Parts: sequence; structure tokens; C-alpha cells
Amino acid sequence: MTDTAPAVLLSQAEIAERVEALARIVAPRTDDETVAVCLLTGGLWFCADLTRALSRMGRNLGFDALWLASYGDARASMGRCEVRADLQRPLAGRRALVVDDVFDTGLSLSEAARLVRDAGAAEVLTCVFASKPWPTRRAIEPDFVAWEAPARFLVGYGMDAAGAYRGLPYIGALD
Repeated sequence: MTDTAPAVLLSQAEIAERVEALARIVAPRTDDETVAVCLLTGGLWFCADLTRALSRMGRNLGFDALWLASYGDARASMGRCEVRADLQRPLAGRRALVVDDVFDTGLSLSEAARLVRDAGAAEVLTCVFASKPWPTRRAIEPDFVAWEAPARFLVGYGMDAAGAYRGLPYIGALD
């Protein structure tokens, strides 16, 4: 961690605007049988805001979560994804919307989509708040993105630095 406050990249109001705009795009692709699968722990803030926005638009999605780890407390991916907690509800024959905070290597999102498909989901859609540029082709690209983020170390709104800064109401950078 650093002693200086993160540089603000997106304010709380700008985050809320992007979530509402994205919900308008996601809503027609979902229904009340769709299950939002939140990737813990970082995706929790975005998933909560997105599912509430969808509810205001008449879409009341179910909820489940996967806890995957590909970073630990490091700033670089371990190159593999560890499943710390699996799905709790049946997905067979249902549409699933996998929701995460940030898309960089694509490892977590790709593994989550595979696990959800393996659980029998009829369709798997993926949604991230922030998509960071990556120098090489990724195994998966998200279906829905709220914000094309810069190639910086992001914190806040669920994103962290060794567990710190997740609760910031804005998105900042630590570099």
C-alpha cells in the first residue's frame, strides 16, 4: 500500500451513471429466470448495483456467487485460477450473467464462464464494470462492459490492493 490517496479516475456519480446505462443494455438480454453469478470478492459492489438497476427496469434476477482467486494479494496474476467457493444453486437450463469488477488477463472470467457452462446453464453472458487493455489476445471477451479503463492499477468499487481500498466509493489508481 501507499501513503498517498489514489488518484480519482471515476467518481461515485460517474459509476452510478455507467451502471444505469449498462443495465439498459443488459435488461433486454435477461429475464426473471436469469441468475446473476457474482465473482467474489471484487465483483460484489458492481453486482449489487447492477442487479438493483435491473430490478428498477423490471428484471428481477436470481443470485449466486463464485469465489475465484487468481491474484491473491499480488499485483500480478498467479497464472491460474483457484476455486475457493463454488455455485450454490442449480443453473441447469437457465441463462446466467457472470458479473465481475475488472477484466484484465481474462483468466477469472474465462474460468467462471466454464464453471457456469459445466453447471448446465443454457446460456452464459459475461459482464464487467472495467475492462483494461491487454497486450495479447484473451481467451474470452466480456459481452457487456461499463467502462473501458486505462492500463493502471485500479482500486475502489470492489478493486483492491492486497485487500485495501475495496470500499472506496470511487475508482482510483495507485500508480
